[in-house]
Amino acid sequence: MSQVVDLPQTTPASRPAMERGGARPPLIIAGGETNALSIARCVASLGVDVYALNTPDSYLRYSRHCRLLGVTGGENLGEAWYEYLMGPATDYLQGAVLLAASDVGIEMIARHRAELEKRFILDLSDVDAQLTMLNKLKSYDAAIAAGVPTPRHWRIGDMDQLASLRSELVYPLLVKPTLSHIFTAKYKRKFLVVENYEELIDAITEVAAAGIDAVLMEKIPGPDSLLCSYYTYLDEHGHPLFDFTKRIIRRYPENEGPACYHITDHVPAVREVALRLFQHVGLRGVANAEFKLDERDGQLKLIESNARFTAANCLVTDAGLDLAQFVYCRLANLPTPRMDQYRAGVRLWYPLDDLRAFLELRRKGKLTAWQWMRSLCHRQTFPIFRLRDSGPSVAFAAQFVCRTLRKLFLSKENTDV
Repeated sequence: MSQVVDLPQTTPASRPAMERGGARPPLIIAGGETNALSIARCVASLGVDVYALNTPDSYLRYSRHCRLLGVTGGENLGEAWYEYLMGPATDYLQGAVLLAASDVGIEMIARHRAELEKRFILDLSDVDAQLTMLNKLKSYDAAIAAGVPTPRHWRIGDMDQLASLRSELVYPLLVKPTLSHIFTAKYKRKFLVVENYEELIDAITEVAAAGIDAVLMEKIPGPDSLLCSYYTYLDEHGHPLFDFTKRIIRRYPENEGPACYHITDHVPAVREVALRLFQHVGLRGVANAEFKLDERDGQLKLIESNARFTAANCLVTDAGLDLAQFVYCRLANLPTPRMDQYRAGVRLWYPLDDLRAFLELRRKGKLTAWQWMRSLCHRQTFPIFRLRDSGPSVAFAAQFVCRTLRKLFLSKENTDV
């Protein structure tokens, strides 16, 4: 059952802390974390009232650039958000721009688009294409149909099918959910890694018991620096309105976890394969795809795709392309910022995770302290911290400390027992 948490609400009659946008419609951001914060900061600078539709514990509530609409919903969070948006509590937000910053937000808008667009301004979308990009297996199948290289992958229906494929499987293997947001909500990670057939059986059994469909994917060898991404916005005719590419420097854990150090770069080869996929499925609006160079055959192979703003949105902005303002202004019929060039060499750094990455790589003999420190001797973009909007970073730090102390306390209790 959904629950609306009683948070300080901003209505048209009581918004002294934010200047009214006049003819500029408010913005509602559905879901997201660092990407939602980046979107809020960018669009609020236009004098627009920004609202974050998220869970009540989100650190977005501490940003001076948006107001949190805290709604809970358990496993049906998307449906809870939809009911809230269509209910009387948001009558004052009719005519607002509604953008998705999470997979839950994408799915909610895609499945209820006809009803939502009667009440809000929605971005360009081909619903079938967006849902294809959301589903790992469908996106891999679409890539193959478009002639875009992918890692070897297998869909497993039951244990008999798994046994019949045993001789084809290569290790290590990734057990990836077809829908990431459902899996992540349960396991707090994007996939499981297995090193042999026995581990694979255990992982498949566990995932199946949770009612989650999964696909097996070959783990492409090589360092994380072989990963690169392409971003664009596809107009009504499927034409890309800008090009942006970046690379990964480090991830934590290595070859498994989310990126903790990014850098903007010009990688022309990734544009061609990404656009081939996007235009094959008919994607419209914001588009992103990540690839990894397979050094065994020299091909860029699809890792994942997103039809929404990603966690690295602040990097895209700091490099010179304000994607959030561009999308908002396009929908609000306002002049859009230039999107014709960006700076290479701009870096996005997650300090805590990158420290863990360094310690892991040092244990493996792959990175010295001097090499790590030298890699950091650049101006950095941080995912959360901004001097003039320090609330979210303070809240994030407090939540991190509380989680750490809780784990230590539970560990001590288990040891005492």
